[in-house]
Amino acid sequence: MINVTKSYMGNLEKFKAYVDGIYASRWLTNQGPLCCELEERLKEYLGVRNIVLVNNGTMALQVAYRALGLRGSAITTPFSFIATSSTLHWERIRPVFADICPATWNLDPSRIEASLASDTSAIVATHVFGNPCAADAIDSIAQRHALAVIYDGAHAFGSFHAGRSVLNRGHVSTLSFHATKLFHTIEGGAIVTNDDDLAERVRLMINFGIADYETIEGLGTNAKLNEFSAAMGLCVLDDIALILEERAQIADFYQRSLGDYLQLQQPTALSELNHSYFPIALASHLDMLAARAALQEAGINPRRYFYPSLDTIDYLQPQLPQPVSRQLAARVLCLPIYPGLAKPAQQRIVETLLRQCESPRFNVAPLRRAL
Repeated sequence: MINVTKSYMGNLEKFKAYVDGIYASRWLTNQGPLCCELEERLKEYLGVRNIVLVNNGTMALQVAYRALGLRGSAITTPFSFIATSSTLHWERIRPVFADICPATWNLDPSRIEASLASDTSAIVATHVFGNPCAADAIDSIAQRHALAVIYDGAHAFGSFHAGRSVLNRGHVSTLSFHATKLFHTIEGGAIVTNDDDLAERVRLMINFGIADYETIEGLGTNAKLNEFSAAMGLCVLDDIALILEERAQIADFYQRSLGDYLQLQQPTALSELNHSYFPIALASHLDMLAARAALQEAGINPRRYFYPSLDTIDYLQPQLPQPVSRQLAARVLCLPIYPGLAKPAQQRIVETLLRQCESPRFNVAPLRRAL
């Protein structure tokens, strides 16, 4: 089975050497030397001022909300992984959805202000599939209404807008370093901010609020990254140029082969994508199911991201319906894309979809790069 992704493991001998060092030092966690090294290398590679490693991307969001002191409600996107909204709900912040742009699939800035309430404290936007949000417009709205801005950058490692990392936008950006991501630490994540005071507050919060052996400065939790995870991150980071290049080549082949038949996500202007996913949108829910069945029959395992639209989740109600998100969520499949995906496998994926497009029951006419 050709799965939607395959974790990149890096050089085994390098990883073993790091593990030997961990065994020698017995320093397993609590801001060990490998975590410190990884933070410094990521800060330089990503071009950000502060990056704090944590044990997963979900905790990155929760700690960010706490560090910013969010209360009341937050405007967010219904087309994202569930953690974007469930973390708000977990922290007793009410998610309020605004619909998405039908071309970029990101939170639509023109719909945000109509969703604001008297208790709105933040905007939480996702760079969906690594495609940068319309950050200028979002940040402008936030400034007018004195709102915090958090960008869920779980997909956005290595994405750029106007020559700068998208992680430099807003008050905070968060990252996921889960094993399925193009850069990973097995499990892990990070909080990125240009605010030095906020970064220091985050560092205290991820270690129970402990400043030193005798001082607890405030409420905290345990969200630290361990040394074994940092070792994997260092190995993967060594090969990040190769990872991004291979993904770009696969994405280019898919786009050239399928772009005239299937609706593709439209990149935000002035953006450089990381090709962390390759999503396609079929004309209808039934066409999506038929395409998925055809791919699975051919030994290919695509995934539905992100379904269902989050404005339909029971525990997040009441919500106004978000029609663009609901319609899109019913039609999207992500195709396999990862370093090492052989050319014959890529061709099998494309040929399977093109055969499906030729079926008389398949609605090809509306399928173009944008609605």
